This record gives sequence, C-alpha cells and structure tokens, in this order.
Amino acid sequence: MLAATAISQSATDPLSGLVLGEIPKPEPRPGWSVVRVVASSLNMHDLWTLRGVGHPPERLPVVLGCDAAGHDEDGNAVLVHPVLADPDGGLGDETLDPGRALLSEQHDGAFAEYLSVPTRNLIPKPEWLTFDEAACLPVAWGTAYRMLFTQAGIRAGDRVLVQGAGGGVASAAIKLAVAAGAVVYATSRSAEKRAQAESWGARKAVPTGERLPERVDVVIETVGEATWSHSLKSLRPGGAIVIAGATSGTNPPADLGRVFYLQQRILGSTGCTRGELVGLLKLMDATGVRPVIDRTLPLNEIHKGFQLMIDGRLTGKLVVHPQAVDPQEEAS
Repeated sequence: MLAATAISQSATDPLSGLVLGEIPKPEPRPGWSVVRVVASSLNMHDLWTLRGVGHPPERLPVVLGCDAAGHDEDGNAVLVHPVLADPDGGLGDETLDPGRALLSEQHDGAFAEYLSVPTRNLIPKPEWLTFDEAACLPVAWGTAYRMLFTQAGIRAGDRVLVQGAGGGVASAAIKLAVAAGAVVYATSRSAEKRAQAESWGARKAVPTGERLPERVDVVIETVGEATWSHSLKSLRPGGAIVIAGATSGTNPPADLGRVFYLQQRILGSTGCTRGELVGLLKLMDATGVRPVIDRTLPLNEIHKGFQLMIDGRLTGKLVVHPQAVDPQEEAS
C-alpha cells in the first residue's frame, strides 16, 4: 500500500525525511482493527516529527498522520480517536496515562491506504458528517474541545481570546466557542485570516499583540513565545490561559509577578479523551458547526501540503486522500 513515511529528521529541511512509497498492509491482530482510510488531515505534529521535536530518532521510520476517517473490516464508517492509551493508567483519563501515544508516535499513522488501531479507538461516523469533515476532528477539534469545555469550563457569555486565528486548533476553538455562546476575540498577523475569524463569528479579530476592547476570561494559546505576553496582559484577574502548543517557542518570560498578583491560572492541555471526541460530535450535531477545510490533496502530493503548512498559507485544515475517493463516498 502507498504511505508517507518519516525516515529521517532535520530542523532546517524537514521535508528531506519524508518519503512516499509502498509498504506492507497491516495484518489483523486481536483487539485491533484495520481501517481503510478514506481521508486524513495534516497537523503540526507531523511537521514536528520531521523536524525532530518530541519524537526520538530511534522510532523512525514511522508512517505519519494523526487523523483518520474510513471504513472498518465490516464496512462501517468510522473516525479514529488518535490517543492510544489505557484510561486506567490515567485514573480514568487516557490523556493522563504516562504511556499514552498519539497515532504516528509509537504506531504507524494515517497517511496510508490502511491503518491498524485498537478497536476501542473507533467511533461510528455520523451520517451528517462527511469523511473529509470527520478527518479534521480528532486532533485539532478534539484538542480545542478539551481546552474550552474540560479545562477552561467556558459558559455562554464568557469572553475568549484565541491566539493565531489561522491554525487548525485555533479555527476550531473560534467556531466551537462561538457555538457555545461565548464572545470571541482572535489575533493574526494576516488581515485575510482576521477577516476569516470574524466570518466564523468572532466579535473582533486584531493584529497579533494589539490591545483588545476588554479583558477576557479565557485565552486559548497554541502560539507560545510570540503571543505569551499579550495573552497574560489580555486576561482578567482570576482568568485562565489554556495551552496546547507553542509553535513559536516554548520558553517565553513567565511574568510570574503578574500571574500571582492577578491570580491567573495556567492550564496545560493535550489531545482529548474518547468521551470528549464523542461529546464534540454531539455539540456539532446540536449546533451545526463544521470544520474549516482549506483544501484537499491526494496522498501523492503530500509534500506540497507540508510546504503550505511551513509557509503559513493554510486557514483551517488540509485534508489528505490516501486513495482515489469515490464522489459518493466523499459526500457521505
């Protein structure tokens, strides 16, 4: 089967380690299911792996791709919960299991025609959701859902700032927070992405670092060093910053005086549980909110997709089709 595999890592030339080629189809094994992948989507995690960030070189080669939607062995339409872990190991929360792994970290990922995952990780795909939409949800939208509703506990009327409006998690957070009745502010260096954020329901989108009309209850932070100071200054006393990434760097000045004096809360968040992914589907069904898809590409153009991500030219998600997709299947 055709697959996109990381065979080496480079901080300066990450795509040099990405190879398209034929590999063996995964074999069935007890407790696991083989999924025929209809759609996957690109995540920053895939790029970090190629850059050698957070992924030890001894785990190479590995098929990349954290998100998948497709059909199981019985022909059922499914999406894949991407966190491979034991809920008991995390005291009921698999994201807290010390042995957890995201798909493509310890097991081959979804940029392939077939994928093998624990059967527990399969979730029935609702009929109202297309395969392309389903492939956008597990990592970016699941992460945003946990940040907003589990970690921050937002309620209707809360003020929420989302930093870096163009990213997959950020676009999901804007749309989900708006759907939940929050007043949303967003930032971006790009005027086009600011306009997009407002079209998704943000009350106002401002250039990165610009002062907001009011202080917020919650900041959704995935940018890191470049926006950290602005996040702290934008937060009301007692408010919370929820962090699920740091694409611009992981070590900004902490500004601890501000944090303790204003009793600001800093909350880390990683991925989502299977239950949270199911909760996300219920919210989408109730509100009609859907993922933002920038474009789709066949697997044999995966290098182009990564370059678009590197260049910052994506707004929302890029969907990858490992096989030629039947138009009827794509719409279902």
